[in-house]
This record gives sequence, structure tokens and C-alpha cells, in this order.
Amino acid sequence: MDGASYGLGEIVFAREALYNDGSLPDAPDGALLAAAGARGVVVKAGHVEGQPGLEIFAVRFEDADQVLGPPVGCFVHELTQDCEPAVGA
Repeated sequence: MDGASYGLGEIVFAREALYNDGSLPDAPDGALLAAAGARGVVVKAGHVEGQPGLEIFAVRFEDADQVLGPPVGCFVHELTQDCEPAVGA
């Protein structure tokens, strides 16, 4: 895992609902990308350039039909391996 919190292929869950902040050009701004508690798989892990302590992960989340969507960039605080979403999410 090279010191990362999550490794490639690990199953994670969205800790909170994740919305498009404009970084996914094929989805409208503000579109729901992953509901709180959505299951996903880590497909890439790294660090934000110039901020080696700030991890970022590309995660493909399942939709309601269990089809994997496009990779979504997530920070470690947006993910969990507990399948329950955060309280108030």
C-alpha cells in the first residue's frame, strides 16, 4: 500500500453523499456521484501534488443496479470501510 490508507482493489464506502464539484465533465455540477454508504472499489491511490500528506483516491462506486460508475476522486475523510454512513450524512 506504500503507506496509503487504502490500497488498490480495497472495498470502501462513501462516508457521506459525494457530489460533482465540476471535476467530472460528463456529469452536471452538483450531480450526486455516490450516496452516503455507497460501496466502491479503490482503483488508484496517491497524494495531492505539493502536499504529500494529503491522500487522494480514485474510487468507482456502485449505482443502484450494482454497476460501477466512473472513477471519483475522494479524500480519505470521505471514505470508510464501515458500511454505515456517518451520522447526519
